[in-house]
Amino acid sequence: MFEGLRFNHWKTSLDDSGIVTLTLDRAQSSVNAISREVLDELGQIVERLAIEKPAGVIIHSAKANGFAVGADIKEFVEYAKHGTVLENIENGQRVYESLARLPCPTVAVVHGACMGGGTELILACRQRIAADDDKTRIGLPEVMLGIHPGWGGSARLPRLIGATEALPVMLTGKALSARRAKALGVVDRLACPEELMAEARALLRNPHTPPFAQRANAWLTNTWLARQILAPMVVKQTAAKVRKDHYPAPFALIDVWKRGGGNIQQRLKLEARSVAKLAQTPTAQNLIRIFFLQERLKGQGGGIDAGIRHIHVVGAGVMGGDIAAWAAFKGFDVTLQDREMQYIQPALDRAQALYEKKLKTPEKVEETRRRLRADVEGAGIAQADLAIEAIFENPDAKEALYATIEPQLGASGILATNTSSIPLDELRKRLTAPQRFLGLHFFNPVAQMPLVEVVRHDRLDPAIEKRAMAFCKAIGKLPVAVKGTPGFLVNRILMPYLLEALRLYSEGVPGPILDKTAKAFGMPMGPIELADTVGLDVCASVGKELAPFLGLELPPGLEDKLQAGKRGKKDGQGLYTWQDGKPQKPEVDADYTPPPDLQDRMILAMVNEAVACLGDNIVDDADLLDAGVIFGTGFAPFRGGPIQFVRSEGAGKIQQKLEALSKRYGERFTPKNGWDHPALKQSGFEFPSAS
Repeated sequence: MFEGLRFNHWKTSLDDSGIVTLTLDRAQSSVNAISREVLDELGQIVERLAIEKPAGVIIHSAKANGFAVGADIKEFVEYAKHGTVLENIENGQRVYESLARLPCPTVAVVHGACMGGGTELILACRQRIAADDDKTRIGLPEVMLGIHPGWGGSARLPRLIGATEALPVMLTGKALSARRAKALGVVDRLACPEELMAEARALLRNPHTPPFAQRANAWLTNTWLARQILAPMVVKQTAAKVRKDHYPAPFALIDVWKRGGGNIQQRLKLEARSVAKLAQTPTAQNLIRIFFLQERLKGQGGGIDAGIRHIHVVGAGVMGGDIAAWAAFKGFDVTLQDREMQYIQPALDRAQALYEKKLKTPEKVEETRRRLRADVEGAGIAQADLAIEAIFENPDAKEALYATIEPQLGASGILATNTSSIPLDELRKRLTAPQRFLGLHFFNPVAQMPLVEVVRHDRLDPAIEKRAMAFCKAIGKLPVAVKGTPGFLVNRILMPYLLEALRLYSEGVPGPILDKTAKAFGMPMGPIELADTVGLDVCASVGKELAPFLGLELPPGLEDKLQAGKRGKKDGQGLYTWQDGKPQKPEVDADYTPPPDLQDRMILAMVNEAVACLGDNIVDDADLLDAGVIFGTGFAPFRGGPIQFVRSEGAGKIQQKLEALSKRYGERFTPKNGWDHPALKQSGFEFPSAS
């Protein structure tokens, strides 16, 4: 059938029953990213299949890790640079539509990750079967890159499972498990991994007919009238979560669906033009840049074995207990130590709740729970490959603890501290082997925050740093190496922002106004709500540690709250009153007019310190700084990080604003050292390397 045709990325076979199997196996790549070459080869294959008319076609992947991770993002960046996004989207649409129009039955066989363009490929097949396995993940995550599905995803998915089910899948970008995909009708059948191909052949012989309810919903929710009624409702729901001027892609997707009629060619044309337009927006450019930054952070821990199997955590408070719970969840044996069992039990209870939420069966919960053991006496230190100290922020207490831990650690054991602000050059002074000591600074809540600061000091062995990076990767975290000066990277940059917000609060600016202003800039949570969530006691503790170094002062009123026992969310009282874990924000007088420089006072305090960190070489380069701040604080992702924000706004313009604020409010706004850094003078938009 394919005589004379040679393919680099596809393998083809024809069995005795006339069924053709197409195996996607992208050359010289560990994953199937769908490139122009992959598509062009598929186009040639489909063209031949249309002529030969086999009994059926099965499409699957030869990669052990999954079906396809989506479109090749590096190629997409090149298309955006050269203005050829529309042409290349239309090419992909043509190939997939040719596949969809084949006169023979087609079945896509899915295992592992099936994302973006991979999901659009399986949607172009008549039937889909997936591995009934926890590793199976099917999704359309394009909104996370500032665009939306462009190879037919928005044209086909609503017609397959109904708009009310399809739109949330595309608008959130969240991946579906195998069973959820089956329940929604995205896949027609599930099978155990070893029986997938046999079941795919059975599906070709006896095609699955979607349930009547699914077919009815698919028709009813896509009529012209339904689209006119539903679209404004979905826009309103989306606008409650994100702003259109910050994240235009979800709104563009809704509009494409609303205007798309029964003709798939018209729907594809709308989709392609919309994605091509979105690709030129700063939001898409910045979100794609963040994707590459994330890949770079992931890659830092690759290529070596951390040599860590057993972890011992000292300090079962919120941070220590949750670090221990997460490490056990990720497959490590963990011992958790504190003075008495009464201090460890709450951490074990939180771990149990985490495992019950994350793991679906009692057997898996129990298996994971057994990996986390209470250890009041500290017997686990002797077996530990990594000991993590997570006690309160007191240098003397930490040094006294190290004096008992270090002699018990093995010759290759690593000692780490979770300190959030104390310089490591200070903490390592009395250690016998300071070269095996570093910081592993996690963020709260541990299960949700992706970043870990790997904190250096002047005696750290680079090999130990690499092992620590590999450990972070093994527990699913993004590591960034930082210099061990006060506050490291994230807290040093975050603290001026929080302290300025608290100062404004003490000056009488209502908390809801401050929160609304910060969220209007793009922060995920307002600073007053954040201070209460972190804990006013933690803010005060870190603030006292950093304020002298940063040339700042703690704002008035904070100590009064603490003395009254109002630490924030954990006490139910702080700057806000909290009920059921949510802040009860007071109504603001409708006649209240906020100061015009409110946003600048908060945001530029943070940006100024970010530039100072760049000047002080706290991280190895500007890209890593942006990555650390985005993944550590949630800094407006669509702006690309504080350094990218400076580039886009203009360093000179921001310096002028800081100088004006300095004259008005004091020296804390004076532009710091670092504003002459070459990274700030880059012109145009540059994507970081993913390597």
